[in-house]
Amino acid sequence: MGSFSLMHWAIVLLLVLLLFGAGKLPKVMGDLAKGVKSFKAGLKDDDAPVLVEATRKPASDA
Repeated sequence: MGSFSLMHWAIVLLLVLLLFGAGKLPKVMGDLAKGVKSFKAGLKDDDAPVLVEATRKPASDA
C-alpha cells in the first residue's frame, strides 16, 4: 500500500465536513485533543512506581 495522494486527502476532508459540518468540526477536534492528552497523562502515571502503604488495624482491648 502506498501513501495517500493529495486527492485522497481532499476526499477525506470533504467527507468529514459533510458528516460533522463546518461548525461542529472545531469542537470534535478539541474533544479529540483532550482525549489524547488524557491518554498520554495516563501512560505517564503508569510508568511511575506506585507506593502502597500497609494499613494496620489497631488491636481492640476486649
